[in-house]
Amino acid sequence: MSLDRALELAEGATGVAYPNPTVGAVVVADGVIVGEGVTEPHGGRHAEIVALDAVGERARGATLYVTMEPCAHHGRTPPCVDAIVSAGIARVVAGCLDPNSEAAGGLERLRRAGVAVELDDRFEARRQNEAWSTWKALGRPFVTYKAALTIDGRVTVPGTRWVTGEASRRLVHELRAASDAVGVGMGTVRADAPRLDARDVPVTRQPRRLAFGRGPLPAASELELRSGSLVDELAALAREGVQSLLLEGGPTLATAFLEAGLVDRLLLFVAPTLSGHGPRFLGDLSVPASLLHVSTRPIGDDLLVEAYLREP
Repeated sequence: MSLDRALELAEGATGVAYPNPTVGAVVVADGVIVGEGVTEPHGGRHAEIVALDAVGERARGATLYVTMEPCAHHGRTPPCVDAIVSAGIARVVAGCLDPNSEAAGGLERLRRAGVAVELDDRFEARRQNEAWSTWKALGRPFVTYKAALTIDGRVTVPGTRWVTGEASRRLVHELRAASDAVGVGMGTVRADAPRLDARDVPVTRQPRRLAFGRGPLPAASELELRSGSLVDELAALAREGVQSLLLEGGPTLATAFLEAGLVDRLLLFVAPTLSGHGPRFLGDLSVPASLLHVSTRPIGDDLLVEAYLREP
């Protein structure tokens, strides 16, 4: 399907438009893709405009497939809906709505202009810009809680420093490199003195490194101390431009964030080991938490379990 191709384009350009969302678009005429586009770096053209510029007059009567609802406001660039109408596009299919209240409403504006519209709402489309969407819609970063644990749910293995294998540890550094901030609790700071930077992987920019809880920080620590309530601290981080937060803390931090309803995604790296001893990755919760979009995949000898606490 043509929306699948638009999703593929956006996936291949992840982060290119940061801090804006990355969108993919294709123009289809007579059943054939005649033009493609992806969001350009910050300040550049949106995906729809790139695709329309590529096809010119062939846009008249064609269908535009786009991973996110076309914008309806004038920001750094004019509204995409105006360009779509002017180009003569007959039909628009969007993979998700725009969560930005300032720019939303594009499909309705197109409908009023006589363009046929369809919302093919897809998890894959919403997931591509989940951090930006959460930042815009909820006023806080998208929070991923990551833990390395054994099959019996322990976060330590007696006699060894590591719980999981090298492939899992490398992926964690890739996750850090893709996050705006990485955080732990003060218990982890005192026990492990973590650096929390991304190492031995490609890095565009290092994440901010945070410690949640009461200080003081150890004298040699390079982490930022965040001692306010979790809700207040996440709101402050969002105002500072932090769209994504990766939590690597222990069970106390995990339980606090989950109890506050502030975890969006879980990443559990499960090692093929029975520890038989030590703390578990999560404390007691006041109510059960239902998980969505659960998936698993092998990472070396480990198993990565991914799940969402809410729809992105």
